[in-house]
Amino acid sequence: MSALGPLVHTRAFGTWRVHAIQAGGQKLDGGAMFGVVPKPLWSRRITADERNRIQLGMRCLLIEHPNELVLIDTGAGNKENEKFHDIYGLENAGGAGRTMLEDGIRQAGFALDDVTMVVNTHLHFDHCGGNTYVDEEGVVRPSFPKARYILQRGELEFASIPNERTSASYFPRNWAPIQAAGRLELIEGEPMIVPGIRIARTPGHVPHHQSIILESAGETAIYLGDVVPTSHHLALPWIMGYDVEPLITLESKRRLLTHARDEQWLVVFEHDADAVWGRVAHDGKAFTLGAGS
Repeated sequence: MSALGPLVHTRAFGTWRVHAIQAGGQKLDGGAMFGVVPKPLWSRRITADERNRIQLGMRCLLIEHPNELVLIDTGAGNKENEKFHDIYGLENAGGAGRTMLEDGIRQAGFALDDVTMVVNTHLHFDHCGGNTYVDEEGVVRPSFPKARYILQRGELEFASIPNERTSASYFPRNWAPIQAAGRLELIEGEPMIVPGIRIARTPGHVPHHQSIILESAGETAIYLGDVVPTSHHLALPWIMGYDVEPLITLESKRRLLTHARDEQWLVVFEHDADAVWGRVAHDGKAFTLGAGS
């Protein structure tokens, strides 16, 4: 049990089993997380600490697919220093020198070597830091040596030429060792990466952000990533100040959440400290988390 609740939530999904793994806690400025939404509004839903930071999670999804053991996003990893952890409120240490993500994978009944596919929504450090790890000799290596890593080609290109606004989030150590090992698989568009798991392009947070749609035995789920980072961001104008193209985020959210409501998809929240997953409703004014979610 972590400070954020159970480390792993497991459920049947169609004919598969999926495990939502809390890869750690993160605390970011509430104003940055809610963009143009005033604090008197967002603070009714979530409490800020004395540094105006709100508690977030870094939830990854492990999918027991018949063909692959698939992991979506990998948290922040073990490579950053104490100052970095303090700035971003990172709490992701597991037991015996492991990360919480590794502990969660073990609790789900697997080892890192069992993961055969890693999908990154994008390359910000809190989504792909666990792609690699630093060993006892200070060498950065792939965390999942038998996995191929799936990423939008445009996101790699965008991350590889950072500017003053984006450089604080993109660290080549999180993907360069994967490239060097020949395990980075670049995709374009919205392919089916294995039967029943397909990509949905959801730009706005970054230009090539992708969400992941799961379909099994008549059920559909979507791992949202940062297009809707928490259940508090379901309302269309509640968009992070971190987004580089917020008006494009708006349209990505409108399209995605309309499908999710109309077709009763299960939505998985990556950064919500409390809500793991649920169904989308609309109260006549805004999208909300449905009753019983």
